[in-house]
Amino acid sequence: MSDAPPLRCRSISKHYTQGGARIDVLSEVEFALAAGERLAIVGRSGVGKSTLLHILAGLLDPDAGSVQVCGHDITAAGPARRAALRNAHMGFVYQLHHLLPEFTALENVAMPRLVAGAAFGDVAADARALLAAVGLEHRIAHRPHELSGGERQRVAVARALAGRPAVVLADEPTGNLDGASAAQALDAVDALIAETGAALIVVTHDEALATRMDRVAVLEDGHLAS
Repeated sequence: MSDAPPLRCRSISKHYTQGGARIDVLSEVEFALAAGERLAIVGRSGVGKSTLLHILAGLLDPDAGSVQVCGHDITAAGPARRAALRNAHMGFVYQLHHLLPEFTALENVAMPRLVAGAAFGDVAADARALLAAVGLEHRIAHRPHELSGGERQRVAVARALAGRPAVVLADEPTGNLDGASAAQALDAVDALIAETGAALIVVTHDEALATRMDRVAVLEDGHLAS
């Protein structure tokens, strides 16, 4: 069994050119996350938080540096290998839930494992347990349009954890929710992270969300500082 942390970011740098000027968005960003650790990344709009998240997910190439997911270098991998690493080790929660409208809550939560080739009968019980863990056992047969915004986001949280990923990346997961719905979604995140032991990175402007994490890091002038 590997002793590698779920996620390690080494000397990540990224720049863009705008109007002939070079803009250094990330400069030698480094950190690691242990299993079950929760990190919030905060900073003003446009500072590069989403850029960093996309690099961590292998969706964007850095200019320099590397990202290891469970000991595997995702930055050095080709597209097919990156997709395989994401499917095997990572879960995602977005500001918009991105649930499939024609499927029930249960089917949406089961979907990552169904796409990976599992039979519905083999994953339905686990999907049902995840929905129960986020307080939605009574909503498993409802489709997204029949759920409130907070309920949809809790389904999205359960879906992100369905494959028991080592790392969950969340991009403004409470950005479209009111205070009560956001609190329910955060409770769902906490419950499932505690159950699965996944490492969590949250990019957020929400101070209440950031303060619930184990660590808060500020991205400013290309540098990430605790």
